[in-house]
Parts: sequence; structure tokens; C-alpha cells
Amino acid sequence: MLEALEAAGSDDDKEYESPEDAERAIHESVVSIMVRDGWHQPGQPSDGAEEYKILLSTGGPALRIWGKLGKYGEPESAELQMQDWYLPWTRYPTREATLLAFAQCFYFGE
Repeated sequence: MLEALEAAGSDDDKEYESPEDAERAIHESVVSIMVRDGWHQPGQPSDGAEEYKILLSTGGPALRIWGKLGKYGEPESAELQMQDWYLPWTRYPTREATLLAFAQCFYFGE
């Protein structure tokens, strides 16, 4: 999908008519997106989200991208994790740069 996004609108594009169509396909390919912020005292304002997860599939096995967010809500890291019935989320080795590029297609702000 990332290759199609980069090629969208060019003569090499065979899937999407525009970059917006390719980006829409990426957004529609995920089950859910969530963020969470770190520890702070009750009643005190939060500094904003610090972590994100992009759920790619559910069930057994389930698959997600998890990572840390930077100061402005942009993904700084990305790792692929999988989980099967009765097993915890476990990191699955893959290329972080590709996952990070995929995660950067989404907005994690307010």
C-alpha cells in the first residue's frame, strides 16, 4: 500500500487514480487506532498521548502496530506485535522503517 501511495497519480500507478485514493485505502485497512498518555496526578493536565496502537486484525492471531509518539503526536517508533489465544502481545521481527512510514499516514492528535 505504501508503494501504491508513492506511485499514486504517476504513470507507474496501476491501482489508484490519486494520492488521496491510496491514502483512503490505507486508512480503511485498519480495524482501530488508539492512543494513551502517561502517568500523571489526578486532576492535573496531561501532556498528551505518548503511545499509539493500530489494530490490523483481531482474533487468534491478532496483529497490531505499536509505538511511541513524539512531542507533537507524530510516531517516533513502530513495532509489529502479534497475539494468539491466551498468549501476550509479542514483538514480531520486521522492518521498523516500513511500519513507521505506515503509521505516519495517520493523525494521532486531538
